[in-house]
Amino acid sequence: MKKKSKISFEQIIDRGCGIDVHKSIIVATIKGIGIKEETRSFDGFTESIEQMRDWLKEYDITHVAMESTGVYWKPIYNILEEGFEILLVNARHIKNVPGRKTDKKDSKWIAKLLLSGLLSGSFIPPKPIRELRDLTRYKRKVVQQIAAEKNRIQKVLEDANIKLSSVVSNMSGATASKIIDAMIHGQEDIDELLKFRHGKIQSSIKDLASSLKGKMTNHHRFMLTTIKESIAEKTRTIDKLDEQIEIQLKENELDLDAKLLETIPGVGKEGSSYIIAEIGNNMNQFPNEQHLASWAGMSPGCNESAGKKKVRESHMEINI
Repeated sequence: MKKKSKISFEQIIDRGCGIDVHKSIIVATIKGIGIKEETRSFDGFTESIEQMRDWLKEYDITHVAMESTGVYWKPIYNILEEGFEILLVNARHIKNVPGRKTDKKDSKWIAKLLLSGLLSGSFIPPKPIRELRDLTRYKRKVVQQIAAEKNRIQKVLEDANIKLSSVVSNMSGATASKIIDAMIHGQEDIDELLKFRHGKIQSSIKDLASSLKGKMTNHHRFMLTTIKESIAEKTRTIDKLDEQIEIQLKENELDLDAKLLETIPGVGKEGSSYIIAEIGNNMNQFPNEQHLASWAGMSPGCNESAGKKKVRESHMEINI
């Protein structure tokens, strides 16, 4: 039986730590010049992570590498950020490096790759940008929720056999909103509902009247009321998020960068804050514009081997 050869790498970093991150347990291995390789386990609570930080400082660890496992890396990063150079690594990148990797030896393998300079860290923006990103991404989610609620209004009306969406281009417009509100309050007289017709509506009065003939029940009214209340609450949430985004931009001196981005055709106030939240205001982390486009997923992969095209992964392409 052929004996497996041991893989050895040139050491680039003197002392480092590889961390295998799970939801409730953190396994860390320290390795380097002048220290004995040692592996310890910690839980995910702040006090335990701080103990790990003190342990790493005790052995003069300078570099830390860990996989980008869900959101579980974030508490660790927040505590270790100031004292160490941290590499957040795509798990698939680690597995693509030749060698053996098992769950039992994850942290040791990460530490070995780290010391050998074989790991490429992902782009992690500074804390103000991360906080701004939380705000903009949550706002985007709330906007999507409002769109979903508006679709539910249309479904309820269809269930009541009211075809308002067939004759009105904008179900959120003044005419549709006033008609729906009147129906919620029990108005069933078509002539009274037609009084809300706006002059700019292209459909005829006859078509609008036909679309409003249906069977609106108390259940439909309850559903419409509840959905509109939900939309109103989410709209207030967006207003609060917009206010906090503005504060975040000013407090961290990002408002001037946002205004500069607004000078780009097609980029408005909201778009500028979204751009800063995703890529930051320091372009030094991107070697060139092509790398930025690749990281943002705006350029197609170009990796061909033996006549076969493969998907190209950017080493910074991790959803932080």
